[in-house]
Amino acid sequence: MGFLKMEKLVLIFHVLTALSIIGLILLQQGKGAEAGASFGAGASQTVFGSQGSGNFFSRLTAIMATVFFVTSFGLALLAKQASEANVDADLPQVPAAVEQPAPGVEAPEADSDVPALEAAPATEVPTVDEIPEEGADEESPQ
Repeated sequence: MGFLKMEKLVLIFHVLTALSIIGLILLQQGKGAEAGASFGAGASQTVFGSQGSGNFFSRLTAIMATVFFVTSFGLALLAKQASEANVDADLPQVPAAVEQPAPGVEAPEADSDVPALEAAPATEVPTVDEIPEEGADEESPQ
């Protein structure tokens, strides 16, 4: 039970890390943003210091990417452990195959809990020549 909780916890942390990486990438400025600073748009970068937001967001994105890869590796290990633990648990027990005897040799009676089937009475199947055609009168020769 604790194993499943651990896997869910790592999975939730993994998804939150992925969403934070997406948010951080969307917040970063492109390379063309420096050109706007010469026209008076540079005042918005003073919140993050004289270097602007690029260095801060770049480092935070790198850290979150590292966390993302570590949680990916952790999820892979947890999945491997779960598959090794349940390999034989869900498989049905199948009896060993019985060899078929050669033609003409009687097979020994097998002990089984399944009752034997009774043979159905053989019915004769008519051949194509014996089936009358539709619309043809049976009494008149053709």
